[in-house]
Amino acid sequence: MNAPAHLAIGVLSQRTGCNIETIRYYERVGLLPITARSASGYRLYGTEHLKRLTFIRRARALGFSIDEIRTLLKLADERKRPCAEARVVAAAHLEDVRAKIADLRAMERVLRETVARCADGKGSDCPLIETLYRGAGISPRSSPQSRRDRVLAPADVRPAARP
Repeated sequence: MNAPAHLAIGVLSQRTGCNIETIRYYERVGLLPITARSASGYRLYGTEHLKRLTFIRRARALGFSIDEIRTLLKLADERKRPCAEARVVAAAHLEDVRAKIADLRAMERVLRETVARCADGKGSDCPLIETLYRGAGISPRSSPQSRRDRVLAPADVRPAARP
């Protein structure tokens, strides 16, 4: 990718598909180095900024957190056999992704069952609303629900915790 020595933030944004405010945010949090400024005060980005921002965007697309990206960038900058350490970061992230997939499958199951219970949607009682109230430990109906009517316990769909 040929790039001029200095890119304005708008050009960097267009080339990477990254929002201008996001570029500024990445500078503030230290993922992108602070840039030189023109005489009129405009940020001037170089080829290294373009490469680094592309790296960050790809890592974000894979769901890596800002801290994980910071670690990966540090490893990339050191260039001293970073593969083992990068593998540790990626393996931990893979476990997070697998936990999220399990949570999404549980959510899909609950929603599928709830939608099926709604039948044609013409009844006065709504299983979805009942399920959501049950998550708070209350029910808008006075009669207790049977085990057969139970769709979900709150613990069944809580999001996975990130370390």
